[in-house]
Amino acid sequence: MFLANAGGIVTAIVLSVVILVIVIYLITRIRIVRQTNKYIVERLGGYHSTWGVGIHFLWPFVDKVSFVVSMKEQVKDFDPQPVITKDNVTMQIDTVVFFQVTDPKLYAYGVENPLAAIENLSATTLRNIIGELELDATLTSRDIINTKMRSILDEATDPWGIKVNRVEVKNILPPKDIRDAMERQMRAERERREKILLAEGEKKSQILLAEGQKESQILKADAEKEYTIRKAEGEAAAILKVKTAEAEGIKLIRDAEAEGLKLLKAANVSEEVLKLKSYEAMQKVAEGQATKIIIPSDMQNLASTVTAIKEIAKND
Repeated sequence: MFLANAGGIVTAIVLSVVILVIVIYLITRIRIVRQTNKYIVERLGGYHSTWGVGIHFLWPFVDKVSFVVSMKEQVKDFDPQPVITKDNVTMQIDTVVFFQVTDPKLYAYGVENPLAAIENLSATTLRNIIGELELDATLTSRDIINTKMRSILDEATDPWGIKVNRVEVKNILPPKDIRDAMERQMRAERERREKILLAEGEKKSQILLAEGQKESQILKADAEKEYTIRKAEGEAAAILKVKTAEAEGIKLIRDAEAEGLKLLKAANVSEEVLKLKSYEAMQKVAEGQATKIIIPSDMQNLASTVTAIKEIAKND
């Protein structure tokens, strides 16, 4: 009885262990696919399906996940490749390829080791493109090289389920002697540009200086011209005033003579008194503040004039 119970317990334990192992095994056959991955599932050694995001179950002893493919864009930096230009210059060029898997099945079964295939294809394509360019064109045609390589690689990798988005030439390293020659050339070009800039600056400076001197001379000539005109106008005005004053003085003298003759005629003054009064008037004029005195050339003419006037008055 005891042995029978013991055997039943052992059987139950073994059965529980077997069931537990089976459950654990079935749990391990569950696969959870992430958003950025695709699973390639083979059944009995052949392609069965491609699993996307979610929970999936692998049938025991039948199904197998053969490939896990990342759907994110990938970047591959290839080592520098020796290439020869059209003018027989050997240089080292390394490239960076940006690609993305578009068909997981083709990526898994299209080519053995896709990354190595892309690297070799990139190297051969780069050699073909650079072989058609000379050194100077190679150094200045990165965009052309990138575009050609992307187009060729994208077309070649399409059967592998790969899309090449971009290809960038990272570094171009000519031989050391070529680099030294290029540096000397650039240094000479910089010195030439410096001399040209200095010459242009000196030229502009001389032009500005000449223009400044020209304007200064023009202004100086205009000032001298204005000064001469003003001076001439002033002198003319002064002469005009002097002549006007002389004319007015002569007019006043004539008026005074006429008035004196009238008075003499009316008063019947003698010639001797007239001469005496003339001398007294001249004395008073000399004692005044006038700086210019007009004296008749012959003082006796006045007396003669008075005598003539008196004779005419008697006859009347």
